[in-house]
Amino acid sequence: MNRWLLRAMTELTSRKFVSRLTGRLAKSPLSRRMIPRFAAIYRIAAHEAEKPIEQYGSLNEFFTRRLKPGSRPVDPAPDALVSPVDALITACGVVRDGTLLQVKGQDYTLDELLNDSPRMSQYRDGCYWVLYLSPTDYHRIHAPCSGAVVESEAIPGRVYPVNEFGLTSMRKVLSRNERLVTYIRHDGGEVAVVKVGALNVSSIRYVEPRPKRLERGDELAYFEFGSTVVLLAEDGTCEPRSDLKPGAKVRMGERLGTLAGEEDDGR
Repeated sequence: MNRWLLRAMTELTSRKFVSRLTGRLAKSPLSRRMIPRFAAIYRIAAHEAEKPIEQYGSLNEFFTRRLKPGSRPVDPAPDALVSPVDALITACGVVRDGTLLQVKGQDYTLDELLNDSPRMSQYRDGCYWVLYLSPTDYHRIHAPCSGAVVESEAIPGRVYPVNEFGLTSMRKVLSRNERLVTYIRHDGGEVAVVKVGALNVSSIRYVEPRPKRLERGDELAYFEFGSTVVLLAEDGTCEPRSDLKPGAKVRMGERLGTLAGEEDDGR
């Protein structure tokens, strides 16, 4: 099948009603029969889940599982900016005059990604990480730093795949898909956690009750199928880890960079 036909088929299946149908199936009690096979195919570390696999009532419930306490140690240093998710880094670097450069061969502007938010000027020369979650990964999203939630925005959009095919063959899927953006103000500045929906279930849910204040590593939201988080750090507020490059795997709680303006407490 040629790439043009794959792209055309993806356009047809990116409608929300397709995702709703898929979501209905994944949330059905009938889908629980699929859990052992799903876990085996994707080599999911089911032993990390907070409950035995047979206690999950649907595929979606298993997919959005929490983990046993201590499964994801969070970097304890107060100046650590940590990964909010288990993910593959598909792109990272410095924002250049409002543009995220070469995300799988395509450039993204902040006005596209953040829907012309008045806050986007704060990130024009900041740092970014594009974090892709495959079906294998743990799908809860956590706070990358401690701080106050100062704004949240839901941006409607499509549900294109955000895997290798979607990012390379479709046009700017990260800024065309539906997104939930959370802005968190910490002592030294601000970060934006951009949660991008994807093909199939494509639901992004905040935890309840919705947090107004977060400590690093606290639960913020979760995906109801594989997707991507774009993490942005405000201009001049973060020094990224120099050893992290596209293609590296990170786990939730692992340090991505060092925040400015955060005082060490000696730990």
